[in-house]
Amino acid sequence: MNGRQLRTRFKGAAVVVAGLLALTACGGGGSDAADKKAGSGTSDKAAATTRSVKHDAGTAEKVPAQPKRIVSVSVTMTGHLLALDAPVIASQATPPSVITDKQGFFTQWSDAAAKNSVKVAYQGFEPDVEKVLALKPDLIIGASSGAENAEKFYDKLSVVAPTLLYRHDDVSWQDLTARLGKDLGLEKRATEVVAAHEKRVGEVKAAITVPQQSAALVRDNQSAMTVFTPESAQGRLLTSLGFTVLEPPAGKGQTQGGRSDFAEFSQEKVADTAKDSSLLFVSHTPEEITAATARPVWKDLAAVKDKRVYDLGLDTFRLDYYSAGNLIDKIEKAFG
Repeated sequence: MNGRQLRTRFKGAAVVVAGLLALTACGGGGSDAADKKAGSGTSDKAAATTRSVKHDAGTAEKVPAQPKRIVSVSVTMTGHLLALDAPVIASQATPPSVITDKQGFFTQWSDAAAKNSVKVAYQGFEPDVEKVLALKPDLIIGASSGAENAEKFYDKLSVVAPTLLYRHDDVSWQDLTARLGKDLGLEKRATEVVAAHEKRVGEVKAAITVPQQSAALVRDNQSAMTVFTPESAQGRLLTSLGFTVLEPPAGKGQTQGGRSDFAEFSQEKVADTAKDSSLLFVSHTPEEITAATARPVWKDLAAVKDKRVYDLGLDTFRLDYYSAGNLIDKIEKAFG
């Protein structure tokens, strides 16, 4: 074959290659399926790094599938996050009190916070957006109920990082833990945490003798009395242990921030409703319980006379994995 013939054959091959490339570019033949498959792979990879998450204040976009730097703007939510081994780098803190450590972290999980080097983001119930920004979070977790409700700051927080807000008043801590596990990609840990708790509940339920009377879950507020409903986190836990939790008095009591797990009623109305019920005090010192039951409206109740008044511990106003475990310990000691 001479040089001229070689050049002619080369040109012909080039034309064929160009034609194939043109067909590929137009999406012809089997190349289209290959391109779609390749594109799908790229899309799946992107989807694996972020996700869209529906929460109680809306829907957050670009939420990290595996967050690395979470800032909690709810001291209540922090306990749930720590139980999940979530990467919390800082948390809102409350003013120090009998239920917190010196930083303002709740005592039931303050050791876990120290172990994980969790810093105080700010102190107080109103989010300090500038301090949150300085922490460079890739995800912000907060509450849409309770004193630290951050809904009115949601837009500002969302500018800093994807933000998820959750109600914690109308769900059990187990349900909230499961939801957080799903939203944060920590489903396995959430399952382990709840399973460990349920195992403990079963052990204690088998070891205690529950009073025949109903259990009134109350919190003394001097002029009024808070009653926790059977559907509250505390009520559900007591029910799981075999107790019958007293319903609140008839009529509408005073609630806080739209909460549905408890309401305040007059001392007289609660005492009349409680009647023969055992009294289980939520979040009090022993001295406070003694003072409350010494009042004329309470001192003649059967529970007081029969010494069926029980202290559930200072950390039982907000239940998470840690405080729920402490409450179970109290029940085991009192009724075992």
